[in-house]
Amino acid sequence: MTVPLTAMDSPARLAHREGMFPLPEPMRAALDAAAAAARQGEVPVGAAIVRKGAIVAVAANAPRTCHDPTAHAEMLAIREAARHLGRDRLEDCDLWVTLEPCAMCAGAIAHARIARLYYGASDPKGGAVEHGPRFFAQPTCHHRPEVYSGIGEAQAGELLRAFFRERRG
Repeated sequence: MTVPLTAMDSPARLAHREGMFPLPEPMRAALDAAAAAARQGEVPVGAAIVRKGAIVAVAANAPRTCHDPTAHAEMLAIREAARHLGRDRLEDCDLWVTLEPCAMCAGAIAHARIARLYYGASDPKGGAVEHGPRFFAQPTCHHRPEVYSGIGEAQAGELLRAFFRERRG
């Protein structure tokens, strides 16, 4: 279930959402990776994986660069974290991503047993967490992370809008 930040949340969490205070370090790293992806001509999505308060992997979208349709930021970050930690289960890790994950990435998040998912911008067209198939709500989904949306939403959304505005010329 997606847990959007609301007025019931702490002032610090609301401030992060509205840009009044610095974003949490993992979201900042994900946004930096997304900006780097845009400079490479990739859709600007970035992801970071955190374990015990330390970032263990950061990745950006790279399907065009890698000639790999599965090279989404989340997939690459999960792969790197699994390699770094030497295991396929990341049950003690959190994933921070700038855009609501698609169905493929949501499936990978479930298979990796990610504990918590934090994401910035919603994706009504391609997202699969609060939109589309609502992957984690399906009875066939064997693992459901805690989900927090809207963190860094403005920054992530602006990166995406600027990228597509430039592409459309």
